[in-house]
Amino acid sequence: MNKATVVIPNYNGAAYIGECLDALMMQNYDKFKIIVVDNASTDGSREFVRKKYPHITVIENSRNEGFSAAVNAGIRAADTPYVILLNNDTKVKQGFVEALVSVMERHPGCFSASAKMLQYHDHEIIDNAGDLYCVLGWARARGKDRPAEFYSTGQEVFSACAGAAVYRREVFDTIGYFDERHFAYLEDVDIGYRARIYGYTNRYEPEAEVYHIGSAASGSRYNAFKVTLAAQNSVYLYYKNMRAWQIVLNGPFLFAGWLVKWAFFTRKHLGREYLKGTRQGMSLCRREAKVKFCEANRSNYRMIQKELWKNLRILFLKDY
Repeated sequence: MNKATVVIPNYNGAAYIGECLDALMMQNYDKFKIIVVDNASTDGSREFVRKKYPHITVIENSRNEGFSAAVNAGIRAADTPYVILLNNDTKVKQGFVEALVSVMERHPGCFSASAKMLQYHDHEIIDNAGDLYCVLGWARARGKDRPAEFYSTGQEVFSACAGAAVYRREVFDTIGYFDERHFAYLEDVDIGYRARIYGYTNRYEPEAEVYHIGSAASGSRYNAFKVTLAAQNSVYLYYKNMRAWQIVLNGPFLFAGWLVKWAFFTRKHLGREYLKGTRQGMSLCRREAKVKFCEANRSNYRMIQKELWKNLRILFLKDY
């Protein structure tokens, strides 16, 4: 029986998708399927996949619907217990799929597990070892730009990075799918946060290694498109997932975090884009968007709040 389905969202990934799929084909583990969800690519990458890999399922969107919509289509098309999301600009190492399946089977209360993402051009440096989220409203890639040798132990993290992570498929029916209003960026922190509210955990699994180029779709680490969407989704994320008392309690820190980010992007001549994204995020903050409160989850909100404080300390001590 197949245990997992690897879902790869693709948008104009002709430069990367072949290497990504070839690495998956070389796995010494045959209990998985592959689905490529194409967001109306115009560079021939969709046609390339269909021709070279006829056994792979390709879902074609008529327009670029964003990361969240693409992976949701793949998740809904899957029929395996686990779904692995993988960026098209990655190259997995041997044992990647099996390691992610194994961690989920060892931890039945786990919703997701993040792989050990290494930088493509320097395999000794971490790109992402799971995500942190703190009371400032900041999300951080754990271990970013640090030696990989320090991230060899599996542990719980706030959320998994959807660039290379496994998810328990049945849980989506309980907590909902990736929020398509995000389009891209922070959607993985949002769904990891939501899973925490419902009492699930998220983990980091160092045995599943993958090389990641990074920013292949957006083009660079900082650009107008990325900054606008990240600012929008940052506001929407905490409004949606925090209860009213948390927003009041965390309000001064959330504003301070916003102010620091605005100053940072202003220095990079992207301040207007950050303000634009903030306004867009505020327009998404509607009551019906909030995660519905359930009495059974009350204690989970308190535990999450403690972690938001703890992660603030970790960030300032640079111990992540």
